[in-house]
Amino acid sequence: MKLLLGLEAVSTDTHSDDGRTRLSYAAGHGHEGVVKILLGQQEVNPDKPDQHGQTPLSQAPIGGHECVVQILLARKDVNPENPDNCGRTPFFLAANRGHEGVMKILLGREELNPDQRDILGQTLLSFAARMDLRQW
Repeated sequence: MKLLLGLEAVSTDTHSDDGRTRLSYAAGHGHEGVVKILLGQQEVNPDKPDQHGQTPLSQAPIGGHECVVQILLARKDVNPENPDNCGRTPFFLAANRGHEGVMKILLGREELNPDQRDILGQTLLSFAARMDLRQW
């Protein structure tokens, strides 16, 4: 990775057709080392949403990547309350997948609203009740 970043022709903040950045992919796959390297690059926006409104911090909870969530939350320019296009925050996405460790990390943030509603007006509790999720 460091070798590639040293090449002039390689951009660190480009994105795929759906708008996901390299940081978003690394966060979503739990690649802590790559996340740290990319966050060290000046041109990388750590809170850049893709076409679905999901940021790198949205991707990490989906996969349950606790360490990546902590790395991203350590930055002041990452908002844990950014909703995606469906109104679902990183906390909602972590809870939806049953990733309790990520939920606990996110709940440690003062600004977090665990009762936030998505675009359909659902809270996490109402969503869980409707879906009859076994982990709830």
